[in-house]
Amino acid sequence: QVQLEESGGGLVQSGGSLRLSCAASGLDLHRYPIGWFRQVPGKEREGVSCINSYDHSTVYVDSVKGRFTISRDNDKNAVYLQMNNLKPEDTGVYYCASGPCSRFTLGERYYNNWGQGTQVTVSS
Repeated sequence: QVQLEESGGGLVQSGGSLRLSCAASGLDLHRYPIGWFRQVPGKEREGVSCINSYDHSTVYVDSVKGRFTISRDNDKNAVYLQMNNLKPEDTGVYYCASGPCSRFTLGERYYNNWGQGTQVTVSS
């Protein structure tokens, strides 16, 4: 059974940093494009960033460009999301999932193998 697991969330002040990790059991992550999403209560899950498997090309939603960096470590079978200069509007539950990575497909409906999520809270 494939399962992704997120970690690294927490409470941080505005301007602070966090690094989220996405690990997998039963799935070689290096073979798949992986996306990060976030969700706040009452809203749909929003695609934040994704990274391709073949060339490590990346996509970012406009609101996080220049602040977030997605990367992958094939040796550790993990994908990371480095989040700098965090803002209160970045607050939410962050999920990783596998799916096609492009600016046209960074959407919940294209992705599978969702983890349980990790809470990120940014205080002002």
